Amino acid sequence: MGILVLGLGNLLMSDDAFGGRLIEHLQQAYVFDEGVTLLDGGTLGLDLLPRLEGIARLLLVDAVDMRAKPGTIFRLEGEEVPRAFASKLSVHQMGLKDLLAVAELHGYLPGEILLWGVQPQSIEMRLEMTAPVREALPQVVTGILEDLRRWGVGWRKAA
Repeated sequence: MGILVLGLGNLLMSDDAFGGRLIEHLQQAYVFDEGVTLLDGGTLGLDLLPRLEGIARLLLVDAVDMRAKPGTIFRLEGEEVPRAFASKLSVHQMGLKDLLAVAELHGYLPGEILLWGVQPQSIEMRLEMTAPVREALPQVVTGILEDLRRWGVGWRKAA
């Protein structure tokens, strides 16, 4: 059974790009044990369902609107994860909530789900993330690496 680290969001929408940018960073900076998949899921929603088959643990990364100060970091587990998407920041988040529901119906829902999220400042059409969200990235990377280690995953810095 594998582990999927899934970044979500639209790379063209400023802070909504957080999930994809974080996955890109992990792919460039680290090498992980076999059985760990890093995926920029973009805005695919239900199209990601086949990627959940055989996954024991799912770690999601996304910009989430929790009505907090921009750049605030959130780590949510289990039942807290779908609730984080009750306030939809972007179209893909409706798809994610549906994805988790359909995965459960098909028996694909991973046994453990974590969400690392950051409060966006802007989701306007722009390629750059805002400073508060960009500055949150290293702390989220550290948290993800710690969670993966807790799950028994080995990793090392890329050469």
